[in-house]
Amino acid sequence: MTNSVNEIRSNVPEFTVTELAFSLRQTLEENYGRVRVRGELSRISIPGSGHMYSTLKDADAVIDAVCWKGNLAKLSVRPEEGLEVICIGRVSSYPKSSKYQLIIESMELAGEGALLKMLEERRKKLAAEGLFDTARKKPLPFLPEVIGVVTSPTGAVIRDILHRLKDRFPRHVIVWPVLVQGEGAAQQIAAAIRGFENIQPKPDVLIVARGGGSLEDLMAFNEEIVVRAAADCSIPLISAVGHETDTTLIDYAADLRAPTPTGAAEMAVPVRSNLLAQIAEDEGRLVNSMTRLLSEYRHRLEAQAKGLGDPARMLENKVQNLDRLSDRINAAFRHFITDRQSTARELGARLRHPKDRIAEAERILANWSERMEQTGWKLLEKRQSQLKSLSAMLDVLSFESVLERGFAVVYGPGGELITEAAQAQSGDKIRIQFRQKKHVDAVVSASTNASAKKPATKKEDPGQNSLF
Repeated sequence: MTNSVNEIRSNVPEFTVTELAFSLRQTLEENYGRVRVRGELSRISIPGSGHMYSTLKDADAVIDAVCWKGNLAKLSVRPEEGLEVICIGRVSSYPKSSKYQLIIESMELAGEGALLKMLEERRKKLAAEGLFDTARKKPLPFLPEVIGVVTSPTGAVIRDILHRLKDRFPRHVIVWPVLVQGEGAAQQIAAAIRGFENIQPKPDVLIVARGGGSLEDLMAFNEEIVVRAAADCSIPLISAVGHETDTTLIDYAADLRAPTPTGAAEMAVPVRSNLLAQIAEDEGRLVNSMTRLLSEYRHRLEAQAKGLGDPARMLENKVQNLDRLSDRINAAFRHFITDRQSTARELGARLRHPKDRIAEAERILANWSERMEQTGWKLLEKRQSQLKSLSAMLDVLSFESVLERGFAVVYGPGGELITEAAQAQSGDKIRIQFRQKKHVDAVVSASTNASAKKPATKKEDPGQNSLF
């Protein structure tokens, strides 16, 4: 029995965990190198790396799915939670977690029902943001000078639009060629709408057009980037995508929806011949109205003229009145001049010669100068007398006059005046001032009575007149 077990062990190959994991991965990729898987997207996650991680599920199973950043940008369907799709790719595994996963290379919607569900959810989301509000709609100009068209340059759509504009009212047309379906179409359409904002001449109205097609063919006009570009456009925009029964999300964001591209051209411009006829009709009505109005005013003028007098006689009266007023004005002016001349003569008689006035002013000035000089000397003498009196009083009241009688002034260590014996302490250095401003320094003795302190040691310094 032992030999059989050993024999079995020797016949079974041995793998490391890494070898087994990568061997299983290779087996999966070889056997499932290209598969189509239908399921519902869930748990979508796109980290900073730009790769998408999600799961595909149905009623009974779940499989992990990965879409690398390069393929994610090329998908014709924008991955959304709960969207039923068909993914094309290969089955592989992730060795570090021992899980198999679907590497998505392309994606498409699983049936028209799923597509309509996705569009309805997107419509509700954009409507909640206010992109379809009526208040955002702009009116179309009556007669635009420049019309911008966003469409394919090779289809029948642009020919139909140009032909209809030529029939109705030829205008300057600028075509921005774009893809209208397939990969990159939505980005080109959105870029064209935004690009018309920055060109010169700037269009007065914009037409975004495409012929009919299936729901999948019109998907570029349902993309969020196109709808937002249409909603943000400052130029009045007409949406003409598909036939009358086709509805795309750009129709809600546009300022006006046309059933067909030809209908968009009809909305953009009026019929020139109709305008000319209308102008001619309005011109005739205007001429007739003016003729009737002039005739009416002529009759009214003639009727009012009959009530007026003879203009020549009215003028004669006015001329006569003017002559009389002219004579009165001349007489008044002469009287005014005579009166002013008389006043001037009277004032001239009152005037004095400037030399007389100057001489009189000099006499007055000399008189005041003499009086001021006398008053100044009197004031000076009075102030000198007061100064002498005050000086004598100051000498009498000065403490230095007291010193002359044998008294002295005592100052403390800090220069303060000592008036009582209690202010000096034993050992304090004091200064005594005698007559003729001489000072003596002294030290208060401890044995001396505080009420009659005298210098304990006395030594005269000829240079300082100090006592120690």
